[in-house]
Amino acid sequence: MSIFSHSKLAFTVAEMKQLPSDSLGEVAFAGRSNAGKSSAINALTHRRRLAFVARQPGKTRLIQMFEVTPGKYIVDLPGYGYARVDEATRRRWARLVDQYLKERQPLKGMVLIMDIRHPLTPLDRHLLEWFLPRKLPVHILLTKADKLTRAQANKALQTFEATLRDEGMACSAQLFSSLAVAGVEQAQSTVADWLALPPPAAKKVAAKNKSPRLKGSKAGGKNALIGIKAPAQGGEAGDDETSSVG
Repeated sequence: MSIFSHSKLAFTVAEMKQLPSDSLGEVAFAGRSNAGKSSAINALTHRRRLAFVARQPGKTRLIQMFEVTPGKYIVDLPGYGYARVDEATRRRWARLVDQYLKERQPLKGMVLIMDIRHPLTPLDRHLLEWFLPRKLPVHILLTKADKLTRAQANKALQTFEATLRDEGMACSAQLFSSLAVAGVEQAQSTVADWLALPPPAAKKVAAKNKSPRLKGSKAGGKNALIGIKAPAQGGEAGDDETSSVG
């Protein structure tokens, strides 16, 4: 069992003063609404509805802190760019998120979620340009990679990484799919390293498991994204597709 499997909701924060004063380390998860942020957190923690459960009415506009081990947290920031919220709400979210990312001392790095089909939106670029000068690491998950064939996904990753290099953005990046359970261990390793946690053990896959059917490919074919059978968890929809934050 992964160390992330014990994660639990510890704090719901509306103001900086509500953040725990004894935190030993935090990794922030940020991204555009509906890019798959909550699904990514659920996949990393092996908790199907961890992020969803935290999103009860009245709490969707706040920072959620999930404790992985005592004093070490995954921090779920409100998603940005959702069209149905009013401008005043956007400004409140922006102030809270900006202040957290700029001032929070226990912050060890940021995992930025982007839909592989729509990466580096203007808001994504703005966040990176604003955050990178702090000199903390940024790791980008290109989510919903199961929507593409393996060849398409790898090409998209190569193009994306080239763009980061050309624009001088010092970030790491990877393919990720909550539905196909692809890229989970790599993302866990990154977060564990930042939080000084034991690295996750490599998962052994039984030979009888078959690849899930992916867009544009036959199950188990040469274009399949990953050879792991997807669990019956409903994919990357959930609150990421319907709620007002990511």
